[in-house]
Amino acid sequence: MNQSDAIRLEHVYTRFGDKVVHEDISLSLGYGEILGLVGASGCGKTTLLREIIGLQAPSQGHVFVMGQSLKNVTADHRQRLRNNCGVLFQKGALFSVLNVFDNIAFPLRELGFKDEPLIRRIVFMKLAMVGLSDRDAWLKPADLSGGMIKRVALARTMVLEPGLLLLDEPTSGLDPISSEDFVSLLSELHKALNFTVVMVTHDLDILRDLCTKVAVLADNQLVAYGSLSAVLSCKNPFIEQFFYNRRAQRVFQSIGVAHG
Repeated sequence: MNQSDAIRLEHVYTRFGDKVVHEDISLSLGYGEILGLVGASGCGKTTLLREIIGLQAPSQGHVFVMGQSLKNVTADHRQRLRNNCGVLFQKGALFSVLNVFDNIAFPLRELGFKDEPLIRRIVFMKLAMVGLSDRDAWLKPADLSGGMIKRVALARTMVLEPGLLLLDEPTSGLDPISSEDFVSLLSELHKALNFTVVMVTHDLDILRDLCTKVAVLADNQLVAYGSLSAVLSCKNPFIEQFFYNRRAQRVFQSIGVAHG
């Protein structure tokens, strides 16, 4: 494996019984890059995230994360790799019974951190990084707006300072202003920390403004992979439908998208 690759998939097949989800998927993503993973509902985007983090193994093929193969690794080694990965779930997945502070502190405590003053400093630092105040730490998830939930979830995702972030529809359910704010925040944090990102998204603005690479899944296969411009030049029915509708034409007109 090329050591400049943060993620590498080699001939990945995924099957559940007779159902084929992925068929011969191969790609590589460099350190510090941002990958947008696009595809129709049920095409296996979230399954691919689970395979990258090692929560499930592909039926065939190899997955490498941060230079390490996920095949035949020890439980301790797998856990160390997972500790270097932060996951932001589609709806935030905050614990409703815990306040914001304890939600963000949860990964630290799960790993056995006992130094509560240190935990407190880390939590408040992460709150500030995502644009929230110290007083927000004592709110419950039910008291938060959709945008605040995403910010808290991002703070929890980053509390262990991972080198890789896996994001599942990070702007889903947000209004346009909150969505734009979240994208700006993620962009600023990425510029400061240079982590690698793999995100499932259907947000055209994210694909245009944030992603260095785009991967398109359709018919169980990776039908396009590369820069947004390269993907837009590929001939495929799903790409035609997703990237060349009226809204997409408006979003992408600044980069010279032209149908045909």
